Amino acid sequence: MDNAQLMKGVLEGCILSIIARGETYGYVILSELEKAGFEDLGEGTLYPIITRLDKNKLIACRKAKSPLGPVRKYYSLTPGGQTALEDFRNRYRKISESAAKVLYGE
Repeated sequence: MDNAQLMKGVLEGCILSIIARGETYGYVILSELEKAGFEDLGEGTLYPIITRLDKNKLIACRKAKSPLGPVRKYYSLTPGGQTALEDFRNRYRKISESAAKVLYGE
């Protein structure tokens, strides 16, 4: 089974969760994902998901000058994004519990 397909939906939910903690930008999101154990993620994986979330109005984006230099895009969750995150968490919990019963006899 291809890890990329399995991770696609999971990453979207995780990115929404990170943004829900407070306004943030791409580098921080990527760092948080890597810290959590998502290895070998790069901008080529992260930014298409962020673009899709923005296009679907689940996150809002604003540009502001960074204290360290160039303009940065800062992301925050919209009300629709909060609803989508809650839905993802509920669906993920149910799927994980069901899969654990089958895979590990839990």
